[in-house]
This record gives sequence, structure tokens and C-alpha cells, in this order.
Amino acid sequence: MRALIQRVSRASVTVDGKIVGSVGRGLLVLLGVRKGDGAEQAHWMAAKVAALRIFADEAGKLNKSVIDIGGEVLAVSQFTLYADASSGNRPGFSDGAPGEAAKPIYEVFCAELEAKLGKPVARGVFGADMQVELVNDGPVTIWLEK
Repeated sequence: MRALIQRVSRASVTVDGKIVGSVGRGLLVLLGVRKGDGAEQAHWMAAKVAALRIFADEAGKLNKSVIDIGGEVLAVSQFTLYADASSGNRPGFSDGAPGEAAKPIYEVFCAELEAKLGKPVARGVFGADMQVELVNDGPVTIWLEK
């Protein structure tokens, strides 16, 4: 499982011209599910995202998590995180889990993150053509892999 996490002042995802998920201050999580991933990886990733200290404390040091600041999370599935362009110019996606396997793992990740945050996680629409807008705060972007 891979996650590209961006600290945001705001982010939204639009499908067919309608905003389906949006957040204010918090995190945008682009989540890729690999073949063979399961609930174990989803639980680990949700715990890591919730506890990741990438928000500034009173001294300006990155010591606070999204939970600590009462922030929000927008989680968007993104199979292209498993793109392999090591040979040729057209990426292959053979390491990514097929949609029917990836969707339940994405849902486990979101549910676990909601439990840790104590609030809903905004979401994109799994498998849809989505437009994601964000204002990266910092910029702070973190890559996680399990």
C-alpha cells in the first residue's frame, strides 16, 4: 500500500462537475492498493496517517498530528501510484490491485481512519474520473509505503 500525503489548507474532489468531497485544514491522502494488500496494511496506514506529526506546534516545529489540530482528511483512491515506467514511456500498472480487490481495502482504510479521527473522512468516488484541487500548505508532502 502506498500513500502520498499532502498537508493542505483546503482540498476537494469533483466528479461530473459536482464536488463529492472537501476538507479545510488537514490532509489529502492519495491511496494506492497493491496486489496482495489486505486489512493489515490498511490498518497500519490509517494509524500512521492519523499519528503523522506534520503540523506545527507553538514553536513552529512539526510536532502535531491531524488529530491534535482537529483537522480533516480527504482520502482519494489512486491506482496510478503503482505505475511502473522503468522501461519505455508508457507506464504499466501490473502491481496495482484490480478495482474489485482494491475497493474493499480502501474502504477499510477510510473506516479505520474515521475511527481514529472520531469524525468522517471525506472521499472521492472509487474508480471515477476525478478532479482533485488542493492548496498544499508548506508545501508538505510525505510518501508512505507498507
